Amino acid sequence: MATVRVCVCGDDGTGKSSLITGLVKDVFITTKIQPKLPTITLPATLGTPDNVTTTIADTSALPQDRDALRKELRKANVILLVYSDHYSYERVGLFWMPFFRSLGVNVPVVLCANKSDASTAADTDSVIDDEMLPLMNEWKEIDTCIRTSAKEHRNVNEAFYLCQKAVTHPISPLYDAKEAALKPAAVAALQRIFYLCDRDRDGVLDDTELLALQQRTFGRTLDTSETSAIKSAIRGLDPAGATDAGITALGFLLLNKNFAETGRHETIWALLRSFHYTDSLSLKPTFLHPKYDVPAHSTTELSPAGYRFFLDLFQRHDRDSDGVLNDTELATLFAPTPGLPPEWVDSSFPSTTVHNEAGYVTLQGWLAQWSMTTFTTPHTTLEYLAYLGFEPSPTAALRTTRPHRPSPKPAPRTDRHVFSAYVLGAPGSGKSALLDAFLARPHRTTYSPTIKPRAAVNAVELRGGRQAYLILHEPGSEEPAILAHTQRITAADLLCFCYDSSDPSSWSRILDLRSRYPALASCPAVFVATKADADKAMQRAEMQPDEWAQGEGYAVPMHVSARWGSIGEVFVHLAECAMFPAQARPKGEGEEREGLGGWIALGAVVCAGAAAAVVWRRALGG
Repeated sequence: MATVRVCVCGDDGTGKSSLITGLVKDVFITTKIQPKLPTITLPATLGTPDNVTTTIADTSALPQDRDALRKELRKANVILLVYSDHYSYERVGLFWMPFFRSLGVNVPVVLCANKSDASTAADTDSVIDDEMLPLMNEWKEIDTCIRTSAKEHRNVNEAFYLCQKAVTHPISPLYDAKEAALKPAAVAALQRIFYLCDRDRDGVLDDTELLALQQRTFGRTLDTSETSAIKSAIRGLDPAGATDAGITALGFLLLNKNFAETGRHETIWALLRSFHYTDSLSLKPTFLHPKYDVPAHSTTELSPAGYRFFLDLFQRHDRDSDGVLNDTELATLFAPTPGLPPEWVDSSFPSTTVHNEAGYVTLQGWLAQWSMTTFTTPHTTLEYLAYLGFEPSPTAALRTTRPHRPSPKPAPRTDRHVFSAYVLGAPGSGKSALLDAFLARPHRTTYSPTIKPRAAVNAVELRGGRQAYLILHEPGSEEPAILAHTQRITAADLLCFCYDSSDPSSWSRILDLRSRYPALASCPAVFVATKADADKAMQRAEMQPDEWAQGEGYAVPMHVSARWGSIGEVFVHLAECAMFPAQARPKGEGEEREGLGGWIALGAVVCAGAAAAVVWRRALGG
């Protein structure tokens, strides 16, 4: 906030104007002061340590000035309510606080007992206990209280600093004075900060982690004596709050609760704001949802920094080092977030990617899942990067690929690593079995139709050691709606048409789809004959699949079986065709394949076969 506006209220004669002149002149003015001072503005350099401008508006309690008072109160960010004797004290609860509420003014109130000349420490304690605390307990709007003397120039500057701090570092979102406890939202924010700072996930902040937190929050380090003093102070609050190893989560909360109770809540706010929290204890929208536009014909992938972040996250939470995240480890990892991304829940994660027999996601599956999320919904990845503590900006974990416009000519090279393909065909043609094999799932002998759209993502090792991520989509019952949506189809890198080579009616379904949805003809396509381990059947169509493909200029269908160990070859071929789409486009009459066409396309299946088999045998073995 650039400006803090203070409205000084109270009964006439309580010394409101003397407090204001004492702040400005830095001395007590003995001459008569006008009943109501004009509004003044103090620059940030005058008594404003938080680098904000302070505007102070004096008011009158006379009935004829009531309209002006209402206007000032409605413009105020904070109210300094002054009393000086028993009568004006009684008026605080009988008139002033109800009056503020009647106006709908919901700003913090700093209660000021003025004219406390020559008072002793015992007097101060008595006033706080007998006068101020009962009012604070009754009226939640009263943020804090202070005793002042304009005559002795005591606590004058401090009173206005408290007003400023009530706005810049409000206590109300942090602490419940009636319950003598931190509020739930503050506890949640502090627990998340503890989690992010506990880099080794051992449940304590050791000296190294504590120093890193101090440097981030305040730009300075702590020496050994200071860290020891902090631990000793926490042990004084609760012996379980700090151990020889460091500060526990309980101790971290107790330390911040103590800050709130002793008026040092600006320390809590410095901590919260260094982790991008707003005054409402939510993460800043610009941090949680940064602006990130993806140009037409471009895609979004994780950058090397993004992959390193998710790799490190996986390894730090794999507490038993078994190469998977069990349910407890996964829940701990997502503790500082709202939970699993909604898209993951809808797709029954981790069924979309590689997991072990117990259903726990592997590192390969973890990175593949985030690759798919970043490709399909990059703003979800950005949001979770923010929750999980990626710094300085989540956008640094993403990269946008160069625009890629559909063209019949092969691209000489591409900077992309993630590709998507739709798997289409007749019911029972083996689409689901293909996706299961892609994720190294056991082959199912019983047929179960796919109703809900399904996706599968995995890494594919290509020739030359290059790795790509391939996303296979099976539309299920939504196939007609998806195919009718031309933009969704043309946005895919590849179409994989499957037909059951043992079912004489299966091929005609592909021909029917291409006839009903002309947009399919404009997309790169690969044709796959599934169930090649069964007897081959003549297809009930005017042209057999091989003959049709050759006539249209496509490569003949690949014959595969989910029961064969060489099933991995088809995924290498799909990935390479997605990467170099000219291999999957029709060849014109008399036209030779350019660049990485013809012979390379056919050779890719043979040459990559051995490497792919190794990849899928490794996945099946894991």
